[in-house]
Amino acid sequence: MSLVEILPLIWFGIIGFGVIMYVLLDGFVLGIGILSGVAYGEAERDIMMNSVAPIWDGNETWLVLGGVALLAAFPPAYTVLLPALYLPLTAMLIALIFRGVAFEFRFKARRKFGWNTAFFLGSVVATFCQGVTLGAIVQGIEADGAQYVGGAFDWLSPFSLLTGAALVAGYALLGATWVVMKTAGLLQQRAYGWSRMLLTAVIVFMALVSIYVPFLDGNYAERWFGFPHALLLVPFPIAAAGVSYFLYWSVIKRHEYWPFLLSLAMFVVGYGGLAASFWPHIIPPHLTIWNAASPPETQTFLIVGLAFLMPFILFYTAWSYWIFRGKVARDMGYH
Repeated sequence: MSLVEILPLIWFGIIGFGVIMYVLLDGFVLGIGILSGVAYGEAERDIMMNSVAPIWDGNETWLVLGGVALLAAFPPAYTVLLPALYLPLTAMLIALIFRGVAFEFRFKARRKFGWNTAFFLGSVVATFCQGVTLGAIVQGIEADGAQYVGGAFDWLSPFSLLTGAALVAGYALLGATWVVMKTAGLLQQRAYGWSRMLLTAVIVFMALVSIYVPFLDGNYAERWFGFPHALLLVPFPIAAAGVSYFLYWSVIKRHEYWPFLLSLAMFVVGYGGLAASFWPHIIPPHLTIWNAASPPETQTFLIVGLAFLMPFILFYTAWSYWIFRGKVARDMGYH
């Protein structure tokens, strides 16, 4: 393969890595926000928020990395994606701002109800919009070259609403298993109960999405049911079933670390299956990673810069999680 063919593959992997890192790391923080709406009083809510207080604000780095990489490496995809998803992306950013402000001010406020509500609603809306965005991309975006030719509400469909609700349940599952790992006592026992219910919901949503995807486009159906393509995709549902079983078993057996790790694995498998469904398109059904790629000189220059930047991001992320490992309590936090 030539450099022109290899570089888009590398950048597709980089963007995919950035997106999945954001989903995994900020997903459980958004899940904490979703679950804060069912917490018993301020004591439980304090513990849940203290568990993520030292590490939550660095997670958006991965979201920024994915967006900047998309603009630089695949500019036509960026120029199609933004006008097509302007409304859900704007709502997501506003919700993330509300969540961030509420997170910081809640610890200092005497009356916490307003900030609790902002934290909860900001987390739910941001998560739902991310799920809707994912669903809209999977179902396809109409474009003429690098020009979006659809309407302002083409993103709104039964499938995108389904993926939005599915992601709310999925992030809440990540948050519940994080609480299991980071807390003790009554809150931990309640988190085991949340995990069981949310796992059931996530399995149902994954099944519905998996059934829905082949009917969105004939290419998806051919890829999932046609030979030999189906042989390459079969491992994803098998892996999802296996991870789901062991996750349920680990929750029933009251393990502390395995539920969270297996929840992360479930997300990796699910997103891997969706990515494999529309490969090699970066914006289905028209833009592939090759016809949307920027010049090789641009992609090469960016890779050199990223080679210096990425180790620092990975080191900081790993270091912060290592430093703040262990159980948390209500009186433990940096606020």
